[in-house]
Amino acid sequence: MQKPHSDFDIILGILGTFALIAGTIWFLWRSLKRTEDPPSLILKWILSAGVFAFILLVCAPSVARGGYEGAFFGIPATAAAGLTLAIIWGRNIGAIIAKPFCSLYDGGQEPDVPKPFYSQALAKRKRGEFLAARADVLAELARFPNDVEGQMLLAEIEAQDLKDLRAAEVTIQRFINQAGHAPTNIAYALFSMADWHMKYAQDPAAARACFEQVAALLPESEWCVRAAERIAHLARTEHLLGAEDRRTYQVEHIEGDPGLGVAWGTVRPAAEEDPAATADKYVRHLEEHPLDTEIRERLARLYAEHYQRLDLAEAQLEQLIQHPNQPQKQMARWLNMLADLQVKFGGSYDAALAALQRIIDLNPDAGTATVARSRIALLKLEFKGQGKSQAVTLGTYDDDLGLKGGRQG
Repeated sequence: MQKPHSDFDIILGILGTFALIAGTIWFLWRSLKRTEDPPSLILKWILSAGVFAFILLVCAPSVARGGYEGAFFGIPATAAAGLTLAIIWGRNIGAIIAKPFCSLYDGGQEPDVPKPFYSQALAKRKRGEFLAARADVLAELARFPNDVEGQMLLAEIEAQDLKDLRAAEVTIQRFINQAGHAPTNIAYALFSMADWHMKYAQDPAAARACFEQVAALLPESEWCVRAAERIAHLARTEHLLGAEDRRTYQVEHIEGDPGLGVAWGTVRPAAEEDPAATADKYVRHLEEHPLDTEIRERLARLYAEHYQRLDLAEAQLEQLIQHPNQPQKQMARWLNMLADLQVKFGGSYDAALAALQRIIDLNPDAGTATVARSRIALLKLEFKGQGKSQAVTLGTYDDDLGLKGGRQG
């Protein structure tokens, strides 16, 4: 006698049935959303349901009855139904088997990460359609408001093409006020804005404000050092005029008609500034702008080349090397320069070796360390043939350099 089912078994069966139905519905819905051809998938489901109904209602009872009916009708009918299902779902089954291998090359069915496209804007900008290019960039930024490339492209179009520095300033300020941007991108944006102020408006005050903003936003960083260095350059006339090297010539006056022959007179470059006056000018400049690395390098070379005072030249380079937040690549350049001065102006092998070893100690795995090791191997050859020169007496300002250790720049 069959044991009656308990209430627990009945409830468990009902829950299992509901779970099976829910799982089936979820699977069908998920498949429908991921397919590229929903109508075709629905048609396959309908045909498959008809085939399964034929198997359950016709084939299964025929096979169960056995005899000639089961052998000659039930089993062949079941096989035909299975073949029909294989035809309906063959491509899908093949895709499932091939999917792991195809995913190695096409990334599978992972959705593409949306990103802005500026190709049309760049093409229009190249054709001189600046307003249309600006409109295309703004359309992309409406979808991706924090995109770095788009905001910098917009500012470039406004400053360089439309000559609208006010609009470019608004774009840059909006960019740096957004959260999450890397310090490098913030510094690049403000440095670019400063360059545009200088190039298109010759406005050092506006450029200075950009550099001061870098120092305020990124203190204790290499960008703060670079901003201070750029501020020191703003007052220099050649920075306002451009990067070209302009030379001044003096022409002697010639009585009478010079004609077109060789009697034009003598053309000679203007007399070079006195080294003592140059050194004094550099010292005064560094007292006001101690982070001007270019002027400090020039002063170090002047001390070594003209005065043969390696101690003063070394003091200038050490101030650059020891200043915090300097990039390792820049420090390696100054240490190489220190080794150069030791070789060329009567320094010692040990001092040059120590400078090169410091490059290696900064980062033994860096490319600069590899170059330093190669140079160390040939350092003795560099010292061959180098003679010592007579030192030149410094002027009276030597006691007030403010750069030899008494006053740090």
